[in-house]
Amino acid sequence: MKLILIVNPNSGGGKGLRIQKKIQPLFDKAGISLKIINTEYVGHAKELAQTLDFSNFNGICPIGGDGTMHEVINGMMLREDKMKIPIGLITGGTGNSFMHDLDLVDPLESVEAIIKGKTQMIDIVNLRLKNKKLYIFNIIGWGLVTDAGITAEYLRWLGHSRYTLGAAIEVIKKKKRYARLVLDDIVFEDDFLFIIACNTIHTGKGMMMAPKAILNDGLMDVVVVKDASRLELFNLLPKVFNGSHVSHPKLDYYQVKKFAIQNSNNDILNIDGEINGVTPFSSEVVPSAIEVFTR
Repeated sequence: MKLILIVNPNSGGGKGLRIQKKIQPLFDKAGISLKIINTEYVGHAKELAQTLDFSNFNGICPIGGDGTMHEVINGMMLREDKMKIPIGLITGGTGNSFMHDLDLVDPLESVEAIIKGKTQMIDIVNLRLKNKKLYIFNIIGWGLVTDAGITAEYLRWLGHSRYTLGAAIEVIKKKKRYARLVLDDIVFEDDFLFIIACNTIHTGKGMMMAPKAILNDGLMDVVVVKDASRLELFNLLPKVFNGSHVSHPKLDYYQVKKFAIQNSNNDILNIDGEINGVTPFSSEVVPSAIEVFTR
């Protein structure tokens, strides 16, 4: 087996390099040949996945989290030769939503899965914004869920707890927005607190936002809350970590192939965990588009 290993030497104060040092002996012991490439700037992993010669390689293995996975998928989907090889994400990010779905949050376990060579196909989502197109594998978030992420960025000194505090601050604000929501061919026009479409069960730091999601079922799971009291929202927050929030009467849960928000208010979006785009947009599932190493 011959693999491309992509390492960000500057992530998390050298976290990528520390993980590389820990995992490389496992590949050596298994007799796997590695072509190691260090990224040099933001977007470099995407560029590598788009332009590298994949001939004679059995997979591309970035060390990172959801943001790194987003880059590699988008690069691979934009290749002129249309060639794809399996992606073996080696856990090294902050949230690691995708690896929670695969139950491979330990980087050593993710490497062991790559060495065994078992793969599966996963869906992605073709997201069309006003001035660009992206491929999504995790989430498209709008409203309170995006506001919480933005607020959390101002609280980075708190570590992982910044996400919980950011959500609490936005619950107190309880800002509603108008949206023209389109799910497949059904249109909803109303004020909403938040809307989030998920391709994975997990979002953020292990939150089970979409507990019915399956990585290759050809569907997005869309969680919608139009209105709820602050007390109801605070009661919902802890339930997101075990998925029991979906039974709340103020929450609607849909499984669809197409998802759009058509208002032109330039509302900010959370795309695969990053603030990256505004409304309006449309999206559609691309079934079984990417192959990944799994257990």
